[in-house]
Amino acid sequence: MSTPLLLAGVVRESIVDGPGIRFVVFAQGCPHHCQDCQNAQTWPFEGGNEVSPQKVLDEMHENPLLAGLTLSGGEPFCQSEAMADLAEAAKAVGYSVWAYTGYLFEELRKMSAEESAVRRLLQAVDVLVDGRFEREKMSYDLLFRGSSNQRLLDVPASLQAKIPIEKQMG
Repeated sequence: MSTPLLLAGVVRESIVDGPGIRFVVFAQGCPHHCQDCQNAQTWPFEGGNEVSPQKVLDEMHENPLLAGLTLSGGEPFCQSEAMADLAEAAKAVGYSVWAYTGYLFEELRKMSAEESAVRRLLQAVDVLVDGRFEREKMSYDLLFRGSSNQRLLDVPASLQAKIPIEKQMG
């Protein structure tokens, strides 16, 4: 775990970014620039704080109530190597890993064919919330999503099937 993360911030206890109490890291930098993004301050690729994946993991271990790690942003897949290091380490000690991305699963599969870090990160994620936030499709009734075009995907099943498979929450 040598590549540092460039983070806009963290939320040490969140109940809105996946099931249970989650540790959320917000990547600094995003190419998508979704209209009315709730994290527009994360768009610039400059700024943020360099943090080692190990430091994040050490901080997670301090809270026995955590169910998992959520990668948000910004765009976590713009820092695939460092995010993959963190996600793999979190999974190795039993945390679930969720990721929010403006990319579609289909786009990430194509990217992963050429970029091993994207492939590693995708393989380390349990649930992917994919797609750009679309203001006109926003709803407060959606579970763990901002707009109805975004999907909750079961990543291991999707990778195996080579098509997006929605995660059944219940």
